[in-house]
Amino acid sequence: MHHRSAVPARKIFGTALAAGLAAAVLAIVPGTAGAVEGSVPGAGAPLPASGASQTGAAAPATDGPVERLIVGYTSGATEARSDDAAARDAEAKGKKAGESLGFERRLGTGAALVDLGAELGQKDAADVMAAFRADPDVAYAVPDRRVYATAAAPNDTYYDRQWDLFEAVAGMNVPGAWDKATGEGVKVAVIDTGYVAHSDLAANVITGYDFITDTRMSRDGDGRDNNAADNGDWMNRGDCGVDELGRPVPDSDRNNSWHGTHVAGTIAATTGNGRGVAGIAHDATVQPVRVLGWCGGTDADIIDAITWASGGPVQGVPANPHPADVINMSLGGAGVCNPGTQNAINGAVGRGTTVVVAAGNSNMNATGFQPANCDNVITVAASDREGNRAAYSNYGNIVDVTAPGGETALGSATGIWSTVNAGLRNTGNETYAAYQGTSMAAPHIAGLAALMNQASPSMTPAQIESAIKANARTLPGTCSGGCGAGLADAARTLGASGGTGSQPAGTVFTNAANVNIPDTNTPITSSLAVTGISGNAPTALKVAVDIKHTYRGDLRIELVAPNGGTTQLKTPSSGDSAADVITTFTVNGSGAAAGGTWKLRVTDVYSGDTGYIDSWSLTF
Repeated sequence: MHHRSAVPARKIFGTALAAGLAAAVLAIVPGTAGAVEGSVPGAGAPLPASGASQTGAAAPATDGPVERLIVGYTSGATEARSDDAAARDAEAKGKKAGESLGFERRLGTGAALVDLGAELGQKDAADVMAAFRADPDVAYAVPDRRVYATAAAPNDTYYDRQWDLFEAVAGMNVPGAWDKATGEGVKVAVIDTGYVAHSDLAANVITGYDFITDTRMSRDGDGRDNNAADNGDWMNRGDCGVDELGRPVPDSDRNNSWHGTHVAGTIAATTGNGRGVAGIAHDATVQPVRVLGWCGGTDADIIDAITWASGGPVQGVPANPHPADVINMSLGGAGVCNPGTQNAINGAVGRGTTVVVAAGNSNMNATGFQPANCDNVITVAASDREGNRAAYSNYGNIVDVTAPGGETALGSATGIWSTVNAGLRNTGNETYAAYQGTSMAAPHIAGLAALMNQASPSMTPAQIESAIKANARTLPGTCSGGCGAGLADAARTLGASGGTGSQPAGTVFTNAANVNIPDTNTPITSSLAVTGISGNAPTALKVAVDIKHTYRGDLRIELVAPNGGTTQLKTPSSGDSAADVITTFTVNGSGAAAGGTWKLRVTDVYSGDTGYIDSWSLTF
């Protein structure tokens, strides 16, 4: 979580404007809207359906130990009809093979399930099966094998264009997470331009709300209501006034972006329906919450939208019947985090809602852009198809993680494909388009958070953030300025989040409270209470740290176990002048009990630089 002091509020706008001005619709790098839209094949009509269906099968059985056999008898055999006869036969066959066998139950097909009494290796199990197979009354004898769920490859016609989901180099490894979760039962609010009807998304869209109070901005002739339809955000050059240098805003004519629908499709487009694209959390529901229209949106509308979407009360607005588990805000503007916006975010997180925001598209330090610089949010930078920080993406210490955002300057094949509409200044036919931006990166993380919510419903927003960061992988390309914990990896993260159950494997404990590190050679600690785990800690205990510091070479970092034992994670180094320590250490924790209070101890051994512990976690 980010740590900053209180600052004066400023207004936020909601349109992709010229560089240097507030910019909230972050789909397109300033000045490139025409190039992005012009690169989309078939922009005037829906793309044709094409491509072969792809199917998947269950994973093959393992060659591990065998516990039971399935024995099918011929129809004339007494054992096929009598459980007692089958039990006597199992006992006899066991004696012949030197094992202790027992009849367990009759299967629906009439076959007998035979308990081997213990796990048998392949040779012993083969001897037992041979004893059955030698009997002419036995039709077959096979192991009761263990198989595992596997997700079928989506048959969506443009799935092959979605490199951001599956490519090994810079994709987010999403298909590897679908065996554990698909977002079922999770609600994601998309606070954006609203929703334009699209058949590849409609099944997962629930009723939202239009929070735009200015009827000129909303273009729907009324104020707030429960119709979150996107009426278009097209603008002519200069519609929104001029900037501080007297330049018109926007600096050129802009057509409709259908931005909110593109974001929503990345999160939850219907998958496996033989058309279009695949959503990351394709069984989740999306609630469109409209705050952006002509010339953007306002702080006040966005504050109310955050509050309502997360289940909080808003005067004059009916209560949200479907409070969000996750909020995505692919919007932003220049300036400090508005205290009102921060309060709304704090309220949402306090209600258990994970808030994901885009870092911004100005190729600048994200500390100068809100809500990216607000506390209690997951701030997302964008990477390209090669795994570099995208040329437009903001960067810096406040970035938590990076996700694919595309770079359509290199062609539509390098963009993020999702659901849009072909209407330029009105509503036209549904279609698909490749966009680029941190707006496209943020919903990748919102979709991942939705998967985690299904897999581990008890995880807090702080734990979800920590798990995503702890399981990110190093960017395969380059990143100047800071890209957070690295490139998010869905399969790794779902493995760490552990799935359902009170004590899943890979349980993550997190402390996301900020702790200042004094510049005085004085150790400080951040404590983490671990409960519900018996025995000692694992030999490969994962310690993920996110420490913001202007000169990390000053830092000594230690892990203190409940029994007082200390493991040094990092030593000071005068030659290490880079900023921040965002990494995961693996230590042998088996010398201490898992349960108890663990501490991260950090000492700044030299003067002249400052920082703080942003968050840290232990994965058991």
